[in-house]
Amino acid sequence: MRRWITVPMALVLAAAATAAVPAAASAATRSAAVAECSTDWGSLPKYDRTPGSNQLVDVRTGATPCYDRIVLDVPGASAAHPLGYQVQYVDTLLQQASGNPIPVNGGAIIEIVVTAASYDHTAGKPSYPGRAGEPLHGVDLGGYRTFTDTRFAGSFEGYTQIGLGVRARLPFRVFQLDNRVVVDVAHGWGATS
Repeated sequence: MRRWITVPMALVLAAAATAAVPAAASAATRSAAVAECSTDWGSLPKYDRTPGSNQLVDVRTGATPCYDRIVLDVPGASAAHPLGYQVQYVDTLLQQASGNPIPVNGGAIIEIVVTAASYDHTAGKPSYPGRAGEPLHGVDLGGYRTFTDTRFAGSFEGYTQIGLGVRARLPFRVFQLDNRVVVDVAHGWGATS
């Protein structure tokens, strides 16, 4: 009889210990997410002066719990062949070729310039279907916390310029991966974002 009491009691204790593991893991996951949102990116201009001769072929966006992301796809860019860029906050987005202002909605504007044309001179056609002053082709910002607007400013002498509207002047980072340049804009200034 004693054996029948011991076995069910052991099963109850094992079940209770197993139930506690997801709760502890969940708390650890939440803690890691808060730590991940901590940022020291700042909001000062970021740039790489490397010249380039690549072509922009696509622009896409995504969101995480901590930041919104815009990705510029530029085949051929890599650590061995980095792409030049300049990313900075501006008061007004001024088109490089003409100096004309391009309206961008949001509390702040980030200007993104990459050393990649949006036109393929060899093929004689655009490599990216952007139109100056228009929202970025194929980009829908519905549901984003930080991004409010995008505008294609054009391509001029091997440089492509994009305006990114954000809700406020927030920290951002820029980095390169093979075939792309990535700009992340944080949802806030600290771990409680």
